[in-house]
Amino acid sequence: MPNLPTTLPAWLALLESRHAEVHIDMGLDRVRAVKERMGLKFDCPVIMVAGTNGKGSTCAMLESILLRAGYKVGLYIKPHFLDFNERARIGGELATDAMLVASFNAVEAQRGDVALTYFEFTTLAIMHLLAGAGLDVAILEVGLGGRLDAVNVIDADVAIVTSVDIDHTDYLGDTREKIGFEKAGIFRPGKAAICSDPVAPASLVAHAAEIGADLWLLGRDFNYSGDKQQWNFGGRSQRRNSLGYPSLRGANQLLNASAALAALEVLRLELPVGAQEVRTGLVLVELPGRFQVLPGRPTVILDVAHNPHAAAALGQNLGNMGFHPFTYAVFGVMEDKDIDGVIAPMAEYVDHWCVADLPSPRSASSGKLAEKLAALRPADAKEGEYSVSAFADPAQAFANAMSRAGENDRIVVFGSFYTVAGVMAARKTSITGK
Repeated sequence: MPNLPTTLPAWLALLESRHAEVHIDMGLDRVRAVKERMGLKFDCPVIMVAGTNGKGSTCAMLESILLRAGYKVGLYIKPHFLDFNERARIGGELATDAMLVASFNAVEAQRGDVALTYFEFTTLAIMHLLAGAGLDVAILEVGLGGRLDAVNVIDADVAIVTSVDIDHTDYLGDTREKIGFEKAGIFRPGKAAICSDPVAPASLVAHAAEIGADLWLLGRDFNYSGDKQQWNFGGRSQRRNSLGYPSLRGANQLLNASAALAALEVLRLELPVGAQEVRTGLVLVELPGRFQVLPGRPTVILDVAHNPHAAAALGQNLGNMGFHPFTYAVFGVMEDKDIDGVIAPMAEYVDHWCVADLPSPRSASSGKLAEKLAALRPADAKEGEYSVSAFADPAQAFANAMSRAGENDRIVVFGSFYTVAGVMAARKTSITGK
């Protein structure tokens, strides 16, 4: 195949240029056709994870526990913050540029005249990479919805839906019932289907019954309990007691951890995992950008909360942190999100807003965000107690917050992945000089 890129950056640039020319068709026919031509299949158990929020955390916990148990684990997770390689891990290590280029070449060799979006092409490439890596288990995070997401061309042995809330309404519908049906599309007949949302949509339950999936519901088939020191998990036939809390902070992490442990119970014969491996895996799990508290002063929190459900959890977590004289928010979000619904649960915690434009045509204008937030100024706010400033990008917004915050204050960077990634990149540059 002449004239194909030979480096990862060149390949990604080509795919981005092609993406603009491909109509985004919410269907799996194109991806399935190329998958069949490639003979793409997994020879190990596959765990697939969908959900409005919490899917990345659940994937990370599963990976961490299974690595401690000695298994060769493949993980597909997205999006990335700084490097595309973050999307694919084998044995806990990022895929190399060479591995990814080889898999991109493999997709290109078989796609023929089938036009693929950036996400479809890269999904097939990473699944090709993982399928050929001699894995003991593959963990695949769903991107958008479930039923029509490119990842869903693979049949999962265990499918997890972490939470169902309102997001991506243009594609998935504007109610929890419509969105729940889309996410339930990853369930398979006769296979375990786990839902850790405390109030599973009726549409999800009905779809599982209709296709004959083995539905595991939180509160019926598995549950958790705990105190301030430790927590316990109970499944259908397995209990795990005296567990340490996951190192991932946040109010919903026990829901995510319970879903992960339910999946491990389903696979206990193929992938047995001991109690100590579960404890160690939960304590050592890492996932950037999910209520990630950075070391140093002032306190800096990174969180990709970009929908009302996630913002409510972030607000609750901020409320549990203890006293800080002032809270600065670096905030940027996409125009198509429920912006008012994201701001509402955060408003009571933020004193100074530093809002930013994002490097995407879908970005909400920082000027419009500033207008919304200026209108929320508390009536009793004194001079210097409330402010709103707009910036051209997240790096500038973060630099402003850092220049104004005292050592006992805190800065919360939240909203789009672009917001958090922009601040991560700026911090990396300031530390390394490149």
